[in-house]
Amino acid sequence: MFCLRLSPWLQPGTRLCSVSWQSVHKLASLQKATALPQKKVQSLLYPFSALEVYLDRSVDRTQFQLFHPSLEDMVKAETLFYSSPSHRIDYYISAERMDHAPALKAPEVCFIGRSNVGKSSLIKALFSLTPEIEVRVSKTPGHTKKMNFFRVGKAFTIVDMPGYGHRAPTDFVDMVEPYLHTRKNLVRTFLLVDGSVGLQKADMIALEMCEEMRRPYVLVVTKIDKCGYGALLANLMDLQEVVKRQTTSCFPQPLLVSSLQFWGIYLLRCFIAHVTGSIKLTDTSQS
Repeated sequence: MFCLRLSPWLQPGTRLCSVSWQSVHKLASLQKATALPQKKVQSLLYPFSALEVYLDRSVDRTQFQLFHPSLEDMVKAETLFYSSPSHRIDYYISAERMDHAPALKAPEVCFIGRSNVGKSSLIKALFSLTPEIEVRVSKTPGHTKKMNFFRVGKAFTIVDMPGYGHRAPTDFVDMVEPYLHTRKNLVRTFLLVDGSVGLQKADMIALEMCEEMRRPYVLVVTKIDKCGYGALLANLMDLQEVVKRQTTSCFPQPLLVSSLQFWGIYLLRCFIAHVTGSIKLTDTSQS
């Protein structure tokens, strides 16, 4: 069972940073999320907990709980997503080719995925505590045609990569493969998969590309609010079977998110802060 511990200093009414709450998503901050009923909070922080009750007892749950930070760890991670004069978060630059990519020293994570999987929406949710950051979100597949770099102070950089698949830029491979192969400060690639439809042929090609690079990557299951638990679990089990049998560089635990409902956003922020060395976790399993 998941254990939810609410610290006295994280009760409703306690401000972590100076932010205008009218300008951010109502669930952007843990302060707002923890004011909800505990069952709702549990699903927001650890989305798998809402699915676990529907799994057969014979299903091994270990791989879904490898990264299980405490609420306190998530709060530490969240502070990195507030912009301040001493910790500026900003859109830095876009690049159409690797030779246009900026030479940055901070640890870097990138997001790749099929067009319309929700990459830009997810990044927008991650940066929702800094609403002045412009993350373009389009309903048109293949909208992101460049590598977009977002600096999170001196801590790390997040890169939004072009999408692949339907109407994707024809130069996707020319951009992404060199980046994954040569980017020395890249510490983790996040491969997004639409949870409502499961792994597609294009996703498998991207997964194979990540395997060929032999660099650590993580599967992020998006849009988990767009289908019923039955369909989501079926897609999740299929995905886990592929991870188990066909990967060596993929983190065994998929991270489940909904950019609309904010499920899993706090956990993903914490994972990013952890793998970039920005925080030291106090309570989690292997990662």
